[in-house]
Amino acid sequence: MDTSTIIWIIVGIVVVIAIIVVVVLMTSRRRREAHLESERRKAEELRRDAYETDVSRREREADAATAAAAAKQAEADAMQAKLEAERLERESAAHQADAQQLRAQTDERMRKADEVDPDVVRDEDAARAETAEARADDGTAMTDEHVAARDDRTALHDDRRAAADDRDAGSDERAAAEREQAARDERTTLDAQAASPEPRNTESGRHI
Repeated sequence: MDTSTIIWIIVGIVVVIAIIVVVVLMTSRRRREAHLESERRKAEELRRDAYETDVSRREREADAATAAAAAKQAEADAMQAKLEAERLERESAAHQADAQQLRAQTDERMRKADEVDPDVVRDEDAARAETAEARADDGTAMTDEHVAARDDRTALHDDRRAAADDRDAGSDERAAAEREQAARDERTTLDAQAASPEPRNTESGRHI
């Protein structure tokens, strides 16, 4: 084998090796780029998830802050309402005290006016008038009771008199009936005697 042939063989081997190396390098580069692209996508997904999580976190924090602010506002409102209620209660108590004082002053002035006014009836006079009226009512009631008792006695006497009159009327009726019966008996006897012949005394010619 000559030298040129060996050189071409060596050149061919070098070319094949170079091609293999190029192919391997290109394949490795593609794999690395694919791996890097995959890592980039994965990183992008992780960043997107992290961003969404951060957005959710910030929304939760905003909601929490809003709720805390609302709670503080409600607490402040409750405190304000409590203070307002206490203020109104104090004002009501003060107004009530003023009203009682004014009522007492009004009563006192009315009492003094009644004491000064000669046309106003005093309590003692009113009490005496009420006592006299009560006694008059009691006397009237007693009089009514006596009149009622007297009327009852009069009615009882009238009833007794009516009963006696009824008994007398019955006795008179019986006496009249007896007299009438006696008269009828007497007429019957006389009629019988007149109808029967009278016996005569043969010697003297007189009726026997």
